Amino acid sequence: MGDVTEYLNPETLQQLQNAFTAVARVSIRICRADGSPLTVPSAAVSSSADAPGEEPLLEAASYGASSPIMVNDEVIGRITLDIAGDETQTPMVYPRHLKLVGLVSGLIARLCQREQQLRSRVEELATLYRLMGAFSGQRDPQSLLELIAKTVAETMGAMACSIRLLSEDGTELIRSATANLSAEYLQKGPVLLRESPIDQEALSTGKSVKIVDMQNDPRVLYPAEAHREGIVSGLCAPMTYKGQPQGAIRLYKAKRHEFDWFEVSLLEAIAAQAAAAIVNARLYTEAARSAEIQRQLRLAGEVQRRMIPAASPQIEGFDIAAIYVPCFELGGDFYDFLPLPENNLGLAVCDVVGKGVPASLLMASIRASLRAHARSIYEMSEVLRQVNCDLCADTLISEFATLFYGVIDTSTRRFTYANAGHTPPLLIRDGRICHLSTGGSVLGIDERLHWQQQAFDLFSGDVLLMHTDGLHEALNFQDEPFGRQRVEQAVLAAIDLGRDAEGIAKHVLWEMRRFAGLQTRPDDLTLIAVRVQ
Repeated sequence: MGDVTEYLNPETLQQLQNAFTAVARVSIRICRADGSPLTVPSAAVSSSADAPGEEPLLEAASYGASSPIMVNDEVIGRITLDIAGDETQTPMVYPRHLKLVGLVSGLIARLCQREQQLRSRVEELATLYRLMGAFSGQRDPQSLLELIAKTVAETMGAMACSIRLLSEDGTELIRSATANLSAEYLQKGPVLLRESPIDQEALSTGKSVKIVDMQNDPRVLYPAEAHREGIVSGLCAPMTYKGQPQGAIRLYKAKRHEFDWFEVSLLEAIAAQAAAAIVNARLYTEAARSAEIQRQLRLAGEVQRRMIPAASPQIEGFDIAAIYVPCFELGGDFYDFLPLPENNLGLAVCDVVGKGVPASLLMASIRASLRAHARSIYEMSEVLRQVNCDLCADTLISEFATLFYGVIDTSTRRFTYANAGHTPPLLIRDGRICHLSTGGSVLGIDERLHWQQQAFDLFSGDVLLMHTDGLHEALNFQDEPFGRQRVEQAVLAAIDLGRDAEGIAKHVLWEMRRFAGLQTRPDDLTLIAVRVQ
């Protein structure tokens, strides 16, 4: 059983008793619930002369006047009359004495209730502060939701709490966390936003909605289930973040309850902070997942770059250099040098449609197919046909690639090539440019296609420049492409400067970058330069 001193200290009680005694001129005593006194008598005497014309009820000696102090239906103390007489006067109890006792007990009870409410508010605010710390430190969205539901129910003295978050399409409130609700009640059915006036009002206005009587409120979707669960009253607070609804928190009471402004404000504050914490937790989870994906992409990019030759081949009479600049971690371009029988060297430049992971997987498949067929087939047209068949068997019609494949016979300096829809490489001889375009369509469209090939001799001073469209399609800030003409001018300028193969490739790349500036590259870029010595 509680005691009045849990709410008001003895000094305050004594001051209250003295004040009432001085004003009313009747002595009262504040006691514990069992009647034992908490205060000392105050100096005041009441007699029949104090109330002329008022009929006394009984002599004080035979009358015990007492009134309980009640808080939450519990007796925590008593107010008793302390009327003392002397030898010449018999003290009497008057109606006003009894009324005074009742007023004093009621006043002290209200003070105790206010003190109790104040302590509860302080504890609720302290809990809200602790929740904020817990919200900021919690990274797992589900654990955060369960923590919110449990803490809200405990802090606000509720029977139960539930949290429902909006589905991705915003049509349903999906149960995400609960506290103290039975499994039977949780299976009562879905909560569609269009069918729930309470949630519609809360989410549209951004204000809490009170449900005083769950069984008789026509807005309640499942009144019978609420009755079986023992839910009488409820409070629904919207969870919004930067004006965007995220869901709703519902607080349930087992007795009829009128939620006051503080309870409403507290739940709305928790709901707002919870919404922000949930969004942040989701963002953290997505960021962690994105970081893991980026890590995997970096690893895949490293694997892919190992497919690109680490160094150019060293062949007598030929100076060869290559540059590979992917747009993303994974690219769809590749080049390759294939050592072939009888002193032959294969050169391949490929550009797969698209970018990123799909393009990189397609690139790896084409590279493997080309290497497999090129070692046993010399005819360029047949190599491309076989690669095309492999590609058509494993890809969609929208997945295709361009490929330039040529073979240098290093002993005779004869160059044979076939072009499958690729940007025509440049042959520069004596300041004149020839485009190597003989071949046919792109790979991966139709397995019945065939390609032509062409052969010619290379002479000292000849330069071959093979590249992907990421070079001539590079844009500047005016959205003007670098263009094939500038590519040709750049390679001619590099040759006039007497650059070797690496110098030619770097000069062409530098001219493109100087033209584009800091503009983002829209595509992968690959360059191979061959200078015949």
